[in-house]
Amino acid sequence: EGTMRTLNENWRKELKELIKVTAQEIADKHGAKVIVRIEDGYPVLNNNIELTQRAKAAAKQYLGEDKVVDLDLRMTAEDFAYFSQQLPVCFYRLGTGNKALGITANVHNAHFNIDEEALKTGMGLMAWLAIKELESLA
Repeated sequence: EGTMRTLNENWRKELKELIKVTAQEIADKHGAKVIVRIEDGYPVLNNNIELTQRAKAAAKQYLGEDKVVDLDLRMTAEDFAYFSQQLPVCFYRLGTGNKALGITANVHNAHFNIDEEALKTGMGLMAWLAIKELESLA
């Protein structure tokens, strides 16, 4: 049992086949039988480059240059990824911590909490991004 995550769907397809072939080869060498069942989980989340660049510029306008940072690639399972398979998307992470209030734990942690001011920031940013996208269509 395990989890398999990749950064692109072509590699995921190749990896699934490689796992099956490797498992069968090992079983054959030892006179065993093997059944490999790989369930498709969440797909790869693909941020649209142009939309993400526009969103990043708009976020800097709304939040300030110092509040918008690039993060390293992550292989997080995310149901939003299904949308990215159908249309252009920009997935971003909104910081919810506040060191001054001692709110520093990551998600999936017993000590996780949020600074509720992040809710206002997040909703304001979402509205601002929508306005900027609509302006780009005019």
